[in-house]
Amino acid sequence: MPPIPGSGLAKGLAVTLRTMTRKTVTAQYPDAQPELPPRSRGVIGLFEENCTVCMLCARECPDWCIYIDSHKETSPPAAPGGRERSRNVLDRFAIDFSLCMYCGICIEVCPFDALFWSPEFEYAETDIHELTHERDKLREWMWTVPEPPALDPGAEEPKEIAAARKAADKLAAQRAQEHHAQEHHAQEHHAQQQRAQEDEEGGAP
Repeated sequence: MPPIPGSGLAKGLAVTLRTMTRKTVTAQYPDAQPELPPRSRGVIGLFEENCTVCMLCARECPDWCIYIDSHKETSPPAAPGGRERSRNVLDRFAIDFSLCMYCGICIEVCPFDALFWSPEFEYAETDIHELTHERDKLREWMWTVPEPPALDPGAEEPKEIAAARKAADKLAAQRAQEHHAQEHHAQEHHAQQQRAQEDEEGGAP
């Protein structure tokens, strides 16, 4: 049977009418902020104290958008006759977000947890040069990094926490044993004093 003329238009109008009668679900941004997933990739924050200038993040970046400058400083030996120690001091850490493709490789390869994802995404600029964030700006983003999610109740406890708990339990048991020994010694000393006092009282004329 050939299609009825105008049936396609009628179906389209029916869809339009059904849509018009439904409540809208459009979020009026920026009045209504979106609910972002926990692992949203907005901007990268820098925890400068953990950075050792190993350059892994800059070398692994596919876009070469990470710029790092540093210099070496030599510290005197800790003990007489020891060797001087040299360390890298960070001078510049910048990320050009106009080039960054948010792959997260820099965060994954960082061996000292110096880079973190922040869910903040409202940092658009009218000048593309302003999208190069220096280390001061990257440090400010650290305040917006959310806390890590809680571990799965059935997950295996991290080795670091297990080792720390074992050491703490051992120290607590050692202190408890020392405290018990001190109490036992004090009780024996008190008993000796009582016996000596009774002997003195029994030998008095």
